[in-house]
Amino acid sequence: MLKPNAVKAQLAVGGEAFGLFCSLPMPQIVEMIGCAGYDFVILDTEHALVDPEKLENLVRAAEAVGLTPFVRVPEGDPGAVLRALDAGALGIVVPHVRSASDAAAAVRAARYHPEGERSLNGGRPAGFGAIPPEEYIRRANAEVMVVALVEDADGVAAIDEILAVPGVDMVMPGPGDLSQSYGVPWQVRHPAVLDAVARLADACSAAGIPFCPIARSAESIERWRAAGVRAFSLGEDRDLAAGALRAQRRIAEAAPAGLN
Repeated sequence: MLKPNAVKAQLAVGGEAFGLFCSLPMPQIVEMIGCAGYDFVILDTEHALVDPEKLENLVRAAEAVGLTPFVRVPEGDPGAVLRALDAGALGIVVPHVRSASDAAAAVRAARYHPEGERSLNGGRPAGFGAIPPEEYIRRANAEVMVVALVEDADGVAAIDEILAVPGVDMVMPGPGDLSQSYGVPWQVRHPAVLDAVARLADACSAAGIPFCPIARSAESIERWRAAGVRAFSLGEDRDLAAGALRAQRRIAEAAPAGLN
């Protein structure tokens, strides 16, 4: 049954939200992310092979541990948006948003009339009919977030127009694909990529729309905090293991000689 979007509520009052991408379609991994203390998870159906039934179970796993479930859908696929939301996702992350028309299409796919044209359904998110249809439509339009993933030079150039589209709730940068778009594949620290990400952040700040960068270190988080950012993606599910390994190494380095 549709739940309040805790991430949207936190950001609305100036709070912080931390999330992780999950590309391993395993409910246990989603539960681990929630138990680790994250606020939201982005379930990846763009680069990972996830069937609708499995996606629904991943969403259930997120709900079970208090995670707000978002789904990254394939580019330009309103059917995938519909299936993700019907599974219970509280947000969609739309890749390769290059223009205002791309953003508007995402909003139309994610929202019911009068804000969009999402196909009506009284299934899982509506409590299989437990929520009256009119009430469910109102609540779904209020709670579901549309997140524009900008990962092309065209999208950076059009960011002001993208942010002007009613219904865009947050913007994320895609440094990997941005690097390719600027002709420097995987050079995510290249000045052109850093400038593009900064341009997106500045535009979001001016428009009053949350910006969610990828921040894999405490230093990066603090830099973004100083710029007024309150939403953070801390990487991917594999970073859980990497983080544990780094912590173990720090413990080992700090241990007195002769101790195991």
